[in-house]
Amino acid sequence: MQTEANLPQLIGQIYDAALDPELWANVLPRIGEFVGGQGGGIVSKDAATRASTPHYHFGVDPDYVRIYSETHSKFDSLSTLPLFDLEQTVSIPELVPYHEFCQGRFFHEWMSPQHWIDTASAVLEKSALSCSFLAILRTKESGLVDDKMRRRMSLVVPHVRRSVLIGREMDHKSAQASALADTLDGISAGVFLIGEEGQIVHANASGEALLNQRSVLRAAGGRLAAIAADASQELRRTLTTAGGGDAVLGAKGVAMSMSARTGERYIAHALPLTTGERRRAGAAYAAKAALFVRKATLDAPSMPEAIARTYNLTPTELRVLLAVVEIGGVAEIAEALDIGEATVKTHLHRLFAKTETARQADLVKLVAGFSNPLLN
Repeated sequence: MQTEANLPQLIGQIYDAALDPELWANVLPRIGEFVGGQGGGIVSKDAATRASTPHYHFGVDPDYVRIYSETHSKFDSLSTLPLFDLEQTVSIPELVPYHEFCQGRFFHEWMSPQHWIDTASAVLEKSALSCSFLAILRTKESGLVDDKMRRRMSLVVPHVRRSVLIGREMDHKSAQASALADTLDGISAGVFLIGEEGQIVHANASGEALLNQRSVLRAAGGRLAAIAADASQELRRTLTTAGGGDAVLGAKGVAMSMSARTGERYIAHALPLTTGERRRAGAAYAAKAALFVRKATLDAPSMPEAIARTYNLTPTELRVLLAVVEIGGVAEIAEALDIGEATVKTHLHRLFAKTETARQADLVKLVAGFSNPLLN
């Protein structure tokens, strides 16, 4: 396992992958080695169908990656992962009772043949329709996810998330360093290349629009500033930190939120351009950092979370409740969730007791009452 002295170098490699997604193939094994895992990847999961798409992976046989994507992702235990906080490391026993997991089809057909016994997962993005997450698998020899792995995951996950978000803003284009500005000009988010003294050396079209609106950002003496005084001070600190390179990023990296005059929320992510593959990207413009600014979007719908909080439901009880709405019968729910019918009935009785209902139809009405009008 890598020591924590290797962390700055690893962080730099993570941010290099924001500019060149092909680098994830080399970065993910290093993340696995650092946190104490032997396989895994970055995966997106559809909220409705529970189907998953592995985007980048390491340490897993390609045939098993294909099998997971085509069939077994619908039987894994990650359906309730979006209910947890962004960047929070979650192991399988926190998602589903571990003895139930070990009796299920996913464990016997996918995990066990590869000698995996646990997964440390962390949500990177979530919306009403899908979520993406980093998953690092553990073998029998390594044991279940432990405190050391959780602590090391907490050191790298914020950077992985930020790199994925920046990569998404760049529309997954493989930007050549010499043509970085041209690539950035095609991005919908506002992008600013910042020089060593904090001056704006390039702004893409969306960035220029934000400056012209003078609702969130402004140019003051050639330097980027926020409209709100307190946000402007934080922005200066953020850009100064980013200009210092990967070694000073810390556990959380460089990001901040700010408000527009209209009350809308914006998120800014700063990407150092002083080391690694990114150094060439900023050299032509004497840029030390790139700042990506976009409107903040809603996280996963609050409806399931609100139901769980209101009735004190466990993750498994919530899965069964949502399956009642989506699927219906006990046998069908058992098959979809890969648990026994007796287990489904047990959870239904607990749901009836906690929600003071008596029939599955009542549960459907209850969930309908929590529907989020923002999703209509």
